[in-house]
Amino acid sequence: MSANETVEVTGHLMDSGILSRILDDIREYDGDYVIDRFDVGHEANDTSRATITVTAGDDDALQRLLMRLQTRGVNQVDPGEAVVSEAEHDGVFPDGFYSTTNLATKIRLGGRWYDVENPEMDCGLVVEPVEDGGNRVYTLPMSDVRTGMRVVCGASGIKVTGPIADKSSESFGFMESDVSSEKPQGLLVRQVADGMREARAAGKKVLWVGGPGVVHTGAAPALVHMVNAGFVDVLFAGNALATHDIESSLYGTSLGVDLAQGRGVEHGHEHHIRALNTIRKQGSIKAAVDNGVLTGGIMHAMVTHDKTFVLVGSVRDDGPLPDVYTDVIEGQRAMRAEIGDVGFCLMVATMLHSVATGNILPASIPLVCVDINPATVTKLADRGSSQARGIVTDVGLFLEQLAIELVPDYRRS
Repeated sequence: MSANETVEVTGHLMDSGILSRILDDIREYDGDYVIDRFDVGHEANDTSRATITVTAGDDDALQRLLMRLQTRGVNQVDPGEAVVSEAEHDGVFPDGFYSTTNLATKIRLGGRWYDVENPEMDCGLVVEPVEDGGNRVYTLPMSDVRTGMRVVCGASGIKVTGPIADKSSESFGFMESDVSSEKPQGLLVRQVADGMREARAAGKKVLWVGGPGVVHTGAAPALVHMVNAGFVDVLFAGNALATHDIESSLYGTSLGVDLAQGRGVEHGHEHHIRALNTIRKQGSIKAAVDNGVLTGGIMHAMVTHDKTFVLVGSVRDDGPLPDVYTDVIEGQRAMRAEIGDVGFCLMVATMLHSVATGNILPASIPLVCVDINPATVTKLADRGSSQARGIVTDVGLFLEQLAIELVPDYRRS
C-alpha cells in the first residue's frame, strides 16, 4: 500500500539550496517523488515555484513526511480541513499530533482559515472556541498541554509561509551564507546596526542573548552604552553573564582576572562567589541597585533603564543569583512571555542560550549570532532556525565596533 499527496513550494529554491534539501528529506523519510512542474525565476529577485507529488508507504508515514516538508515551507496543493483530537492526559499530545514549525502558519477549520498566534517550532497546535463562533489557534509546548484541550493532528488543513529574502534590498538581509568569517567586519557591523535601527523605528524590541564571554572579553562597557542608548530592550542570559558582570562591577575582575591588567589577582578565584553572596544578601539584583550596592555594569544598566532580563540557570551554576530561574520549564515560559514584540535578535557568545532562544522565536524575526566558534551558528540552523545568520569573530571586538556605530559619542574608557 502507498499514499501520495501533491505539494508546492515557492522561494529562491535554487540559490538557497532549499529544493535539494526538500528532495533529500523525502528520500530520508523513505518516500519518493515526481517533480510535476518547476518554474524558475529569471531575475535575481524572482522567486521559483515547484510542484511535486510525494509518495510514502502509508498514510501515517505520509503525514510525518508532510510535516517534515513544512519545515522547509512546503504546502499541500489541496490542504483540506484540519483534524482535531482531544488530549487524554496532562503533558501528552494525542497520537499523530501536528508538530509545529517556526514559520507563519494558518489552519483551516469549518472552511475558514485562522492565523496561528505565536509560531514556534516543536510544539502542538491548540484550538479554542471564541465568542463569535470562530476559533483561536495557538502553539503550546508539550509540557503545558492539559487533558481535554483540542489539538490539531496530521498535516491536513495547514499552510505555512516562510520568509523570502528580498535580493534587491540593501537593508538587513545581508548575509547569503549562513556563517560569515571572511567578509568585511566594518560592513557586517553596519548592517547589524541597521537591522537594530529598523526594528526600533518600527516600534519593535531588540532582543539580546548573551554569554559570559561578553564580560570576559572586556566588552561589558560597550554593551552598557548600548543599553543606555536604547538598543537593548530584552536580555536573555544565564547565571554566568550576570554573575561575572556583577563581579566586574564590585571587584574589577571576571573569573578572578583583572580586566584592566589582563592577569589574575590574589584571591581572585573567590570574587565570583563573593559577588553572588553580596546579591543574595540583598535579595535581588534590583534591590542591590536600589540600595546602592551595585553601581555599574550591564545588570545595573538594565535595572536603571527598566529593561527586561530573563536569567535561566543550569546544573553547573554557583549560587545562583536570586533572579535566576532554576526550573528550566519556568524559565522557558518567562522567555516566551518576552518575545511578542521583538523585531531583531542578536546572540553573542553563548551556544546553549542561543539554541534555546532560536527554538522559541518565529522565523520572521531577523536573527544574528556572533561567536568565535562557527559551530554555534551551524547548530542553530540544524535545529531549525533557518533565518539564523552568523558572524565568526571575537565578541569583544565586535561589540566595541557596534557600540561605536550605534552610539556616536561612545569612546572606550
